[in-house]
Amino acid sequence: MAISSGVMAPRSRPAGALIVAAFDAKYDLAKRKSPPSHRIGAQMDKIKPLFTATATATGGRNGHSEASDRSVAVDLSVPKAMGGPGKPNTTTPEHLFAAGYAACFGGALDFVAKQQKQDATKARVTCSVSIGPREGGGFGIAVNMHVEDKSLAQATLASLVREAHEKICPYSHATRGNVEVQLEVVGG
Repeated sequence: MAISSGVMAPRSRPAGALIVAAFDAKYDLAKRKSPPSHRIGAQMDKIKPLFTATATATGGRNGHSEASDRSVAVDLSVPKAMGGPGKPNTTTPEHLFAAGYAACFGGALDFVAKQQKQDATKARVTCSVSIGPREGGGFGIAVNMHVEDKSLAQATLASLVREAHEKICPYSHATRGNVEVQLEVVGG
């Protein structure tokens, strides 16, 4: 995998695809230093809530989760790959996170594009969320976000994706310095 100017172009990706180095390099993840916002007693960015979603889960990963307004109601099951029952017609927290992050990132991309008089409404955002044991114990997740829009030039789309990730998307802000996020960009 070649790294050039913060953009990685892996050999196993589709022709023209770029992976944008999307992690916060200021923090040494190998030494497990937390970014300032994750340290006990650290100052966090405050928000002015515009909307609050509330959900309740019972039974953990082999249970049920439901939004308070009933807009989402899902049965959960640990996948067989993780030693669970892998029940049919169920989902996982990783599926829910992937769906939410993909939708949110698509909205952030559209917002950035409109600010720059571009149209990213044809962008297809696919988010993959992996779970596995962490080197430091417990479990962690990693994210791969694939953004494709052949109607935008590669360089234009890559620039929009970077800005959406670095400045706008709340999921990107929440994961920064805590979850490895790779962004793959495929433009026209």
